[in-house]
Amino acid sequence: MFIETEDTPNPETLKFIPGRPVTGDARTADFGEMSAAAGRSELAEALFGLPDVKRVFLGEDFVSITKSSDVTWHALKPVVLGALTTFFESGRPALSVEVPVQKDEVSPEDTEVVERIRELLDTRVRPAVAGDGGDIAFKGYKDGVVYLMMQGACSGCPSSKATLKHGVENMLRHYVPEVQSVEQVED
Repeated sequence: MFIETEDTPNPETLKFIPGRPVTGDARTADFGEMSAAAGRSELAEALFGLPDVKRVFLGEDFVSITKSSDVTWHALKPVVLGALTTFFESGRPALSVEVPVQKDEVSPEDTEVVERIRELLDTRVRPAVAGDGGDIAFKGYKDGVVYLMMQGACSGCPSSKATLKHGVENMLRHYVPEVQSVEQVED
């Protein structure tokens, strides 16, 4: 099995592309610690069992792994590749249980605005962010403010705040005049 790797804008995160489906659909799963993965993803549990793995993000066809800052990718990458190869050759699913879709509270009067925001995020933002090994999750909308969470390689990335403010916020404000600003939600 050959697994490609790609750098991400976050120097602590590397994107691993196994050439086969990971979640297999538009679902993603972001695990910030072992306890979050327990019982939900054997793959994430196996990766957290490796030294210095701090975050595991499962995308449709990739895995992004964030390491601790005191270890180099030169040292960790072969160990991660071995764990990924072993897991994918086993044929087991990356997600053990269905990841619940969080339903955000949206005021009835904001339903149309939120639908337009979600459509733009799904068609224009998420594909670009996935290219960098991450995802962006809609967390809410209230009084002209859109609340978003950066996931995977984008979580903790030095450029994520600039991406939200100068990229996502400007685009949303252009296409959805009701949007006044975008705020990042931390997990």
